[in-house]
Order: sequence, then C-alpha cells, then structure tokens
Amino acid sequence: MLIGIWAFICAENIVPAFMLPSPLDVAHAFIRDFSLLMQHTSVTLVEAFWGLSLGIIVGFIVAVLMDEFNFAYRSFYPLVVLTQTIPTIAIAPLLVLWMGYGMAPKMVLVALTTFFPITIGLLDGFKSADKDMVDLMRAMGAGKLQIFRYIKLPGSMTHFFSSLKISVTYSIVAAVISEWLGGFEGLGVYMIRVKKSYAFDEMFAVIFLISILSLVLMKLIDLLKYTALKWERAK
Repeated sequence: MLIGIWAFICAENIVPAFMLPSPLDVAHAFIRDFSLLMQHTSVTLVEAFWGLSLGIIVGFIVAVLMDEFNFAYRSFYPLVVLTQTIPTIAIAPLLVLWMGYGMAPKMVLVALTTFFPITIGLLDGFKSADKDMVDLMRAMGAGKLQIFRYIKLPGSMTHFFSSLKISVTYSIVAAVISEWLGGFEGLGVYMIRVKKSYAFDEMFAVIFLISILSLVLMKLIDLLKYTALKWERAK
C-alpha cells in the first residue's frame, strides 16, 4: 500500500522527481548497480560481523562480571549506560583519527553500539535464574561455575537471542555510519558518492537494501535460536 501511495505521488508530480524518485526508478537503479552494490555490501557485512562478534564477547564478559561481583555491577553499570549517551556520529571521527581508515574503527564503533543490548539482556537472564534451582545445586555441593553452566547460562539464552536481534540491526547501521565518516568501501561510502552526484534513486536503493539486510539478519537469528534452544522447540 505504501509503495502504491509513493508511486501515485510520483506519477502526479506532487513531489518533484529529483526529491522523491519513483519506485520504478529505484528498482532500475538497484538492478543497474547490483554488482557494485553487492561489492560494497560484502564490505559492510564483514565490518558488521566482526564488530558484532567483538560486541558479543565484551558484552558477555561484562555481564558475567556484573552478575558475579557486586562491586563490578556498581562500577560497570553506569559506564555501560554512559556509552549509549554518546552520539555515534560524534565518536566515529575520533575513532577514524585514532585508528585510521581501515576496518578497525568500524569494528570498534559497531562493538560499542551492539554490546549494550547484549550486556543488559544477558545480565537480566542471569539475574532471573530460578532461585530454587540455584539453592538446590548449592545444597548438592555444586560450585559457582557449575551453577553458571547448568542454570544461569541456559536460562539466559532466550534473553540473549532477543538482545541479539536488536544488536544485529544496530550493527549494519553502525557500520554504514562509520563508513560515512571515513572509508574507501562499503554501503556508507557508496551513499556518500551517490549523494554528491544527486543520484537519489541510487540513494533510495541503498536505503531499501540496508532495510532488507536487517530483516534477513533478524530472520537468521530466529532460525539460529530455533536450532540452538531445543527446550524452546519442545514448548
């Protein structure tokens, strides 16, 4: 329906074509530049993957420390929240200045953007562990590592995958933003180039491609969750 309204607005010249290209023009731009778009997409996906992986590792470590040690919770939690108050567009130039125009600043920016949902999701999962089960494990002589392995970690997986769905969409956006501010390849670099040439049909094609990528990645996370959590399938 939205595409139909969009096509009608363009057909009736309600909005000039140079400001709002028609869906047909956007489709033609996507087909025309498909190979180039795929080349830039592969770069963005690699940056998003490694940045998200780093964010998951950092988020997991921080969540475990905050769950296990009260002083770590009091120390880290304000800092974790503080990282999300800094605008991404503001910190990206600093990362480029410190690390250059390669993949490193993109990975760090993606990690900074994605580790927060992972950390909070895992922490909530650890905190919501069944107290009776934990007490039973302790009564049976289980140590902290065993309680974590058999109770807290499995119980936090639902929270983890919910957070991962959020983080995976953030990873694409963060990678594109980092490419805007310094880079040689990627969808962000492509967007800057077509914007400077006023090729707004190509700009819209990239926007739709980013949206499609985010949706596909979210579906992949759902599939991964379905495959990994056997007890969820049993329910």
